[in-house]
Amino acid sequence: MDLAIKDIRRHVGKFVATIVGVSMLLAIVLVMNGIYRGNIADGVWLIENLRTDLWVVERGRGGPFNEPSRLPLDSFRSVAATPGVAQASPLVLYTAQRAFSREGRGAEQQFTVIGYDVFGGLGGPGRLVEGRAIAAAHYEVVADRKLGLALGDRFVLSGDTYTVVGVSAGAVDASGNPLLWMSLADAQDVQFEQDPRAVEQSRAATLQRLEAAGYADAQAAKLLPLVNGAPTQINAVLVRLLPGADRAAVSQHLRDWLYVNVYTTDEERTLMLEGRLKRISGVLGLFRTLLVVVSIVIIALIVYVLTIEKIKSIATLKLIGAPNRVIVRLILEQSLALTLASFGGAWLLRNLIAPGFPRTLSFAASETAITFAVMLAGGVLASGMAIWHALRTPPQLALGG
Repeated sequence: MDLAIKDIRRHVGKFVATIVGVSMLLAIVLVMNGIYRGNIADGVWLIENLRTDLWVVERGRGGPFNEPSRLPLDSFRSVAATPGVAQASPLVLYTAQRAFSREGRGAEQQFTVIGYDVFGGLGGPGRLVEGRAIAAAHYEVVADRKLGLALGDRFVLSGDTYTVVGVSAGAVDASGNPLLWMSLADAQDVQFEQDPRAVEQSRAATLQRLEAAGYADAQAAKLLPLVNGAPTQINAVLVRLLPGADRAAVSQHLRDWLYVNVYTTDEERTLMLEGRLKRISGVLGLFRTLLVVVSIVIIALIVYVLTIEKIKSIATLKLIGAPNRVIVRLILEQSLALTLASFGGAWLLRNLIAPGFPRTLSFAASETAITFAVMLAGGVLASGMAIWHALRTPPQLALGG
């Protein structure tokens, strides 16, 4: 007769309720594993998706992801003329929060804009699931599904009407914001959009300064577009090298002659992991560890309480001469049954939660196996306190002593 199974059958309602509660806690542990890995996957996905050999950014900056980087628009031409460079493409990348006006309704959302040379340049959209890439110089976009836009939708942004020609799935930045690909010129228009009244005030102030500097009205009017024109900046230049080109030599040439910072894709990934993602990854890792410890402690307390509830039955077993291994087996089997059933329930809950979770969840089979092993070992250790108490129970307790 298996005493553990017999005891579970007697208290099946309480045991099932305990499994459900512990399963919910363990499901949080498994989801936290997915958040931890998903945060890293989101952070480096865009870097890897752009498939470039070198990143050219502003001197002294760790951009374009960790901090702003500003380069003159024509700087990519100088990069393209460098020996060993096969292709150099301008890139605009920034986070925006704007209201999309569609079908008379407006919804303000945060997203990341990527502006690139749509005619053969680097930096085009990835993870396309519908439609095509941008083929026109203006007013076409590729949007991620998280923006709520569908293929063929038209919306107003910065006063212009754009058409969604492609839809991606899971294309986000390091913060989980959906991506919106635009042509380089359109992205700059959205980035540097100004209120018309603010533009007029700025022009008037500049005109006054020119006149105060001694320029005649006609001269000041001619100079005004030059000193008060729209910014023409980019955030980075993506570089693809010729086959066999020395990456280190090209990078050093760019640093020395163009006075810029140059990073390889591996270096850019390291900057992201050691910079923007380091603190949040540390916080998520700490919470994950705390949840595992709390789960083991709760299982230990539950097993201990279950043991205390049947302490007189254990004393009766000892009184009739049952060996200690029977008592140890009773407690250990219940602890393992609780741990295994709870982990199975947690795994099912995780699979139910994952599809609708607002952030990317990335699950590694090895990590899930390690979590399972830790919880299983914790369940065995958790039964130690209950076993120690049960073995110290005097047989006369069965007689009311």
